[in-house]
Amino acid sequence: MTREEKNQIIDELVVALSSTGSFYIADIGTLNSEKTSKLRRLCFNRQVQLKVAKNSLIKKALERIEGDFSEMIPAIKGSSAVMVAEVPNVPAKLIKDFRKESDRPVLKAASIDGGIFVGDNQLDLLAALKTKNELIGDIVGLLQSPAQSVISGLTGQGGKIAGILKTLEERAA
Repeated sequence: MTREEKNQIIDELVVALSSTGSFYIADIGTLNSEKTSKLRRLCFNRQVQLKVAKNSLIKKALERIEGDFSEMIPAIKGSSAVMVAEVPNVPAKLIKDFRKESDRPVLKAASIDGGIFVGDNQLDLLAALKTKNELIGDIVGLLQSPAQSVISGLTGQGGKIAGILKTLEERAA
């Protein structure tokens, strides 16, 4: 591989890694061609970019993008693939789903909005992360709940109070 080809791969990785706020580095090394094709198809269907590159090129790409990824560097050994998606938890869910049939991919490291997660033991945590829209929906739901309780209380009690006042008024007349 020439220096120009390596620089082109590094540039592609830099664009992919910096295009979203999250990316995963996983080991897919022992997958046979059939399982690798299945993984690539699953990634395509879930809008996850899967790029396989040499570890040295991945490390150089990490050095070129903004942020401190020094915690991830020791985890980048053996066969590595980079997974990039717009929604941060999609690659983690994809890995969990694919591992129901296979022992790979294994999560090496992940970066989610500047947070670094190293090791396969972080997979459940990453899969459980909520997206920005899900968090906004939860907050709106929490904010609406007390207001709805007050409105329903006033509406329900308002009818009773009006009835009592009307009865008292009729008695006085």
